[in-house]
Amino acid sequence: MASLSSRRTFLKQTGSALLASGFAPAILRGESKSGSGPVIIGEGDWKFECHHNWGQLPDTIRWRNTHGVAIGKDGTVYVTHQGDEKAPCDTVVVFDPQGKFIRSFGAEFAGGNHGIDIREEGGVEYLYCSVTAPHRVVVKYDTKGELVWKLPAPEKAGVYDDRNFFSPTNVCFGPSNELYVGDGYGSHYLHQYDKDGVWVRTWGGLGDKVGQFKTPHGQWLDNRDPAQPKIVVADRANSRLQFFSLDLKPLNVVQGVPVDKKDLNGTAGEQKTVDDVSVPSVSVYGISYPSAIDSQGEFLVIADLHARVTILNGKNELVANLGFHEGWTTQVLDGRPYKMRAQPNTWKNGRFVHPHDTTFDANGNLIVAEWVEQGRLSFLRRV
Repeated sequence: MASLSSRRTFLKQTGSALLASGFAPAILRGESKSGSGPVIIGEGDWKFECHHNWGQLPDTIRWRNTHGVAIGKDGTVYVTHQGDEKAPCDTVVVFDPQGKFIRSFGAEFAGGNHGIDIREEGGVEYLYCSVTAPHRVVVKYDTKGELVWKLPAPEKAGVYDDRNFFSPTNVCFGPSNELYVGDGYGSHYLHQYDKDGVWVRTWGGLGDKVGQFKTPHGQWLDNRDPAQPKIVVADRANSRLQFFSLDLKPLNVVQGVPVDKKDLNGTAGEQKTVDDVSVPSVSVYGISYPSAIDSQGEFLVIADLHARVTILNGKNELVANLGFHEGWTTQVLDGRPYKMRAQPNTWKNGRFVHPHDTTFDANGNLIVAEWVEQGRLSFLRRV
């Protein structure tokens, strides 16, 4: 493993070449069940033409709970879905940039395939998938689907026993090829490994203090400020983003606020660590249940499970809240378990149900994967 090229970096590297060649992705999708055609969502500089049901699946694969999406340096799109353990099909599906099916693999992890990201090692791309219960491992594939290794719970961390179990939800990579694993569906820890997959440290655990988590569902290398790269964690059930230095010092918090407190939007404050140290915090109305993070240039994009895709600028100010509507969110969140996720006839064109992951492509478009029973990918073309 020689050098790291994060997704944000290699998208930037390929973007100019794609644009120069006149590349513009076609839209391949199934018949829309949420309207007669694409609609424009967003406003100002952040308008997108929304195409639901992107990608053409073969008859051998049936989506169940699309979970993760990542894009290779050549524009190839890799998608994970949970699949059904009782009727296994491949759980990693590969598309070309136009949405045409290329190949699939990963049937052995049906019932649990979850997050996905890509790391370039010595000029070669590899896929890293986090696989939740019942499998509870991180797996490394080459891009053709050959399994390289499996990474189980880190015994050296000393945090797992009969009460605490490991169920990883996502991975990301540091600037020196470090691997960060979020135990989002297990015991609420984050684990750092070196470039060779050797455990380095563990931090977090269940709680609402800064440095603790309730479902650390996704994490990302925030390289928007090259002088101070950070690890940002989607602390989902605490409705916030936590930012850490690379040596895991808490830096700041972006705290979501509910609709009845939306007048607090933009309010600066503080939150306390477990050691009673104050960390600056800012309230942002729009962040509710952050699930996964990506970045391009100065912008972070957050898939929020509460029916929206949120974009923050380099100052962590809200610049777009795609698909968000208070009344629609109320409908989506009605009932436990959420009913609408299994009722595609109730979905509306240009609105999201449960965004679970999203990523920029080289041209600033977005692909959104949603946690809905029948699975759904949406292609958002920047206009």
